[in-house]
Amino acid sequence: MTELIWDGKYQDGKRVAPTRIALPFQTVETVNESAQLRQRALDLFNAGRDSEWRNRLVWGDKKYILPSLLEEFAGKVNLIYIDPPFNVGADFSFTATIPDNPETDDDETTTFVKEPNVIELKAYRDTWGRGMDSYLQWFYETVVLLRELLTENGSIYVHLDWHVGHYAKVILDEVFGQQNYLNEIVWWYYNKFQGNINHFAADHDVIYWYRKGEEFVFQPQQEERDAPVRQIKRAWDKGKGKIVNVKGEDGKVLYQESTTRTIDDVWRLSMLQPADTTENLRYPTQKPETILERIIRASSNENDLVLDCFCGSGTTAAVAEKLNRRWITCDLGRFAIHTTRKRLLSIENVRPFVVQNLGKYERQVWQKAEFSSHAERSEASSQQRYREFILNLYKARGITGYAWLHGVRAGKMVHVGTVDAPVSVGDVQNIVTEFKRAIGTGKDAPAKNGVDVLGWDFAFELNEVAKQQAAQANINVHFFRIPREVLDSKAVAQGDIRFFELAALEVKISRSARNDKTVTLTLTDFVIPPDDVPAEVQKAIKHWSQWIDYWAVDWDNQGDTFHNEWQTYRTRKNNELQKSVAHTYDEPGEYIIVVKVIDILGNDTTKTLRVKVT
Repeated sequence: MTELIWDGKYQDGKRVAPTRIALPFQTVETVNESAQLRQRALDLFNAGRDSEWRNRLVWGDKKYILPSLLEEFAGKVNLIYIDPPFNVGADFSFTATIPDNPETDDDETTTFVKEPNVIELKAYRDTWGRGMDSYLQWFYETVVLLRELLTENGSIYVHLDWHVGHYAKVILDEVFGQQNYLNEIVWWYYNKFQGNINHFAADHDVIYWYRKGEEFVFQPQQEERDAPVRQIKRAWDKGKGKIVNVKGEDGKVLYQESTTRTIDDVWRLSMLQPADTTENLRYPTQKPETILERIIRASSNENDLVLDCFCGSGTTAAVAEKLNRRWITCDLGRFAIHTTRKRLLSIENVRPFVVQNLGKYERQVWQKAEFSSHAERSEASSQQRYREFILNLYKARGITGYAWLHGVRAGKMVHVGTVDAPVSVGDVQNIVTEFKRAIGTGKDAPAKNGVDVLGWDFAFELNEVAKQQAAQANINVHFFRIPREVLDSKAVAQGDIRFFELAALEVKISRSARNDKTVTLTLTDFVIPPDDVPAEVQKAIKHWSQWIDYWAVDWDNQGDTFHNEWQTYRTRKNNELQKSVAHTYDEPGEYIIVVKVIDILGNDTTKTLRVKVT
């Protein structure tokens, strides 16, 4: 047998297998779910029954997401389409847009390229760090897991170009079997402007189509001809086992006029043009919906499950939604998840879907692997080593004798949050109380200038309530997110770790003079700490609202997850941002309102409000 070998395929004579750590998914947001559907899901859960299907938008590394999906979906996915990175150096950056300044008449938007963050740089290193060798191992591990997710009559489409297509084809033959190779589809984007080049213009990508088993779904697709043609009428002859010419009673061949043709393996489809505001989202790897429409119509049926683990701008999910398929789509980039969320919400009558990640479970696996020694089973010692690691990255020194204060940096005390729970208002109460006791000891207090609170996640109400508590106690408290990059040993070794302060959101709440049950929310300010913002972007921002790309409201938060019950966002067609929204409650009572804002870089900030209606 002919085999493609690369450095890293075998180790100690054995094939290097994919990571198979299965972790539970965490739902961080439900989108477009009505109050009735929300209550129905809660009733089913309380009754111990499976809740209704929700399409899934998952943020995270496919290295962990695919094994985790196998726990529930092994052998259950009907169709997979992937458009994996295949052009080294252009995989993770994106173009962000600074919207117009609402305080001026200037209607010119500014764009800038957002370079990859450290999480995405880790993915780049994992994919391309050793050149083609690491890419082939990365690709091999991916398709092995994807094959296991497919139903026996399912199939996979893999979209590539000239950079790696020929290598990937050999790996696909190995994983799926040469006998299960169905087509090499050529997408010819005839409308691409090439400029002056000294070779034949590269005007096509390739899409490899493989089945899993002998039986597979396929519905031939038709397209309109440019002009009708006169052709011989043909039909299948069962007796002869072949297609034959149809003849009339007089024995002469019959002709027919044809206005359509059966689509073959060369697809002449326009690539997206910059001027297109109906579909083009300015996402660098975005593909036209016409490609996915052909694939999904040809190789799946209504209500089938479609998977894309490189969702990018969300084309697969959007087309699957329009064609009434169930879908799961994933991506490592936060901006990709946000772009996809907005795109789905632009679809009329989009079904409710959830946004998920692996959250604390991935961190728990990391903490156990990194800080629990075999000789020492103590959870307290593991926790202590974890805190020392985080403090060192934050350039703080550890201190002892306190339960909630763990370090000191630049005259301020530091608290390190746990990997498996968000920093809560109760945590901040304990931090403030201990800090007051510490500074009350006089010269023995290690620091008196306030507290930096480091956390992986933060409770919805934390910014509002906790800061009020700290202000009342005359204590300066700042909240910093522990970046997911600390899980990457290479990022740590190279000094790539940076902690960013949480953004601050101000929302005014007002009541209707005519109806006590109507509440109006108005955004009044939004401040992003400048650490993660390019200097040219800071200069271009003249009004706080230019930072905001999207905001949503959960009008009756129950403390479980964020339920997106209303949202507004900018689009290429309409770049203005609605800053106020009113809501009328059906019943009197006390309600917790959570507002979520997503900025132009894809980062989210939440704020909690409490209201009593009569």
